[in-house]
Amino acid sequence: MPRLTRHYAHWPAGVPHTLEADDSHLFLHLEQTAAAMPDKPAVDYYGRLTTFRQVHAEALALAGYLQQRLDVRRGDRVLLMMQNCPQFFMAFYAVLRCDAAVVAMNPMSTSEEIAYYAADSGARVLITTQDMLARVQGLLDEGRLSGCVVGAAGDFAGTPEQVPYLDIPDFVRAPRAIPERAGVHDFAAALAAGIAPGPMRARGGDLAVVGYTSGTTSRPKGAMLSHRAFAYTLAHRAAWQADRPEETELLVLPVSHLAGMRVMNQAVRLGRTLVLLARWDAEAAVELIERRRVYAWPAVTTMLAEVMARPDIGRRDLSSLRRIYGGASAMPEALAREIHLRLGIPYLESYGMTEFCGLALSNPPQAARRQCAGVPVINCDVRVIDPESGAELGVNAPGEIVMHGPSLFDGYWANPEATAAALIDLDGKRFLRSGDIGYHDEDGYFYVTDRLKRMINASGLKVWPAEVEAALFGHPAVQEACVISARDPHRGETVKAVVVLRPGAAGTVRPEDLTEWARTRMAPYKVPRLVEFVRALPKTSTGKTLWRELQAMQDERDRGALTR
Repeated sequence: MPRLTRHYAHWPAGVPHTLEADDSHLFLHLEQTAAAMPDKPAVDYYGRLTTFRQVHAEALALAGYLQQRLDVRRGDRVLLMMQNCPQFFMAFYAVLRCDAAVVAMNPMSTSEEIAYYAADSGARVLITTQDMLARVQGLLDEGRLSGCVVGAAGDFAGTPEQVPYLDIPDFVRAPRAIPERAGVHDFAAALAAGIAPGPMRARGGDLAVVGYTSGTTSRPKGAMLSHRAFAYTLAHRAAWQADRPEETELLVLPVSHLAGMRVMNQAVRLGRTLVLLARWDAEAAVELIERRRVYAWPAVTTMLAEVMARPDIGRRDLSSLRRIYGGASAMPEALAREIHLRLGIPYLESYGMTEFCGLALSNPPQAARRQCAGVPVINCDVRVIDPESGAELGVNAPGEIVMHGPSLFDGYWANPEATAAALIDLDGKRFLRSGDIGYHDEDGYFYVTDRLKRMINASGLKVWPAEVEAALFGHPAVQEACVISARDPHRGETVKAVVVLRPGAAGTVRPEDLTEWARTRMAPYKVPRLVEFVRALPKTSTGKTLWRELQAMQDERDRGALTR
C-alpha cells in the first residue's frame, strides 16, 4: 500500500513535506548559540539565571576533565543520573563533546538498576548529584564503576529569598557535602580545573544517546540514538510549531527522559530560555507560568489534570501560555475541553517512542484534533498492520501502529535479537513495531486506543482500558482514572476502575454512583463493575500511570480470594 499522504490537506502553512536536517554533532548547537547570544539566560532555576556562555564554558571544562582525569574516550558511554538542574545540561553536552554517548537514568533508579545499566551499556563513569551518591557508592567500592563526578544541585540554584513564592526542594537547598572518597570527583572542582578538551571528531551518524526503555515486559533495552536522529526531530519541531527563541518554555518533565531531553536540546538549538523545576510541583508550575510569562509548556495529562483541578485556577493569570503540548498518555475529552475553555488554546497531542527519538505523529497546530495522536511528521511513514499477519490495514481498521523515518533508532545496544523482533519490513523499508493499537481516519489522522497486551476480555468481548478511562474523566468528581481487569467467576474478567477524586469531592460520590453514571455513557460490557478510590496513582517520572503495578496488585488479590 502506498505511503499515506491524505493528511497533507491539513498541513501547517509554509511547512515543507520533506526536510533535510543537518548531519552534525549536537554539541555544535550549544557552540553556535553561545557564540550568537552568549548573555541570554539558558536556564532559570529557582531564580538564578545561567547563560548560554556559562553552559558552554562549563561543558567544555567538564569534557576536558572527563577526558584527562577519567579517561573518557570516543565511543564510550557515560551514565547521567540527576533530577532537573543546570548541571544536567552541562554534563549532557560535556559527554557529547568527548565524542562519547549519554546513558541518562531515571533519578529514582535503585543501586541494582544502576548496576544493570552500567553493566549492560559498558559504562565506567557516572555523573550525579550528592543526594544520590549513597546508591552509587557500593558500585564504586566493588569496582563496577571507575569514577563518579558528584555535584550539588544548589550550586546553580537561586535562594528562597529570590523566589519566596516557591518551595525549593530540600535536596536543592542542601549545602555542599561532597565526600573525599576514592573514585569520587567534585563536579565544581572539575569545572574549576579548566582543562580544555581534545578535538571533536564525531558527526551526525555517531551514537549520541543510549535511551533505555521502561522494561515493563522485559529487562530494559538500550535504544541507540544518533546525533542525526535528534537533529532531525529538532528541525521538524522548529518548522512544525514555528518555534522562536524569544518564547520562554517551562520544563517540568524530567530532562533525563527523552521527552525532556528533546525540550532541552531544542532550547539550546534555538537559544530559548527554559524555566526549570527540579521535579513536578503544581503550585510552583502555576506560579512560574504567571510570574515568568511562560509561552510554552510541554506537559502530560496527569500534570494538567492536577492544575485544572486546583480551587484557585480560575483566579490565576495563565494568559501568556500560547502552546501546551505533549504525549505519553491520551488526553481525555473532558480535560481537553476544560483546557480550551480556561486558556483558549488546544492541547497539541503527539506520539512517539524512545526507539523513534520520541516523535512519529503530531497534531498540526492550526488543525489539532482532540484525543488524537496527530498525523505523520515530516518524512515519516506511519501505518497500521494486523499484529499477527503483518498485513497492512485500511481506514478506521484498528491494528498495530508501525513507523519508518529518519529518526528511527540504530537498534538496541548489544541486543540484535531484540532489535530484529522490534522491526518489520514493508515495501523494502524497516518499520518499528510500536506494540500500540490504533487506527487512522479518512484524513490521515491517527488515534491510539491502547497497548496491544492490555486488552480486557470480558465474556469474550474486548474492552480497551484507555477508552473507559477517557470516558470516566467526564465525571465532575474524577481527577484521574486507571482501568484494569479483575477476576470474575462468570465473565472471566471484568472491568475495574481505580480512581483519584478531585479535591473536595471525597464523600460526595460513592463507587456505585460512578458505576451507574458510566452505564449511561458506554456499552454495558465496558462499564466498570468495580470502582476503588485511592489518594494517588503510581506513576513513572514522566507522568505515565503504572497500570501494570495496579494490575499486579489486583491479580494478587484475586489469587488470594481463590485460596480462601
